[in-house]
Amino acid sequence: MVHAAIINENCKLNEIFSSINNIQNEYNWLVTNCECFSPSYETENLLHREYCWLSGNKLTSIVNTDDFSCIWVVLSGFIKDIPLEHILEYPLPYANGYSGFWQNPASIQHPLAEIEIVVWDGVSTLLFAKEQSIVNSFRKAFPLSEDLTSYNLK
Repeated sequence: MVHAAIINENCKLNEIFSSINNIQNEYNWLVTNCECFSPSYETENLLHREYCWLSGNKLTSIVNTDDFSCIWVVLSGFIKDIPLEHILEYPLPYANGYSGFWQNPASIQHPLAEIEIVVWDGVSTLLFAKEQSIVNSFRKAFPLSEDLTSYNLK
């Protein structure tokens, strides 16, 4: 079962990481459909590819060093022992144009991912996780967030 939350604001990634007790460091991350604006050429060059594969520590370092903002992005977190080759056997997750966010039951796009963070159109942030505690921590840190399943029923 997947648990999910939405907040209708573009949250900074460092705030999201803090809200989930920096659990991102326990995963490797596939960054896809990235439309971000960064003051750093290195970050721009890294993220504006078809996909980017990063350790949780490297992702955290980039986020803490470079205050960039996203319009669209999907960050999919994987258990560290899953090789990239297996992950790339599936379609890459995307935010722009993906209608599955607005359908119940909530689901993570990539079948091997444990957690997914999405910035949608620069106005909403969505969090999907197999562990309820991750979503609970996010919801506690962002009191205006809502359960995505309930949100989709409106």
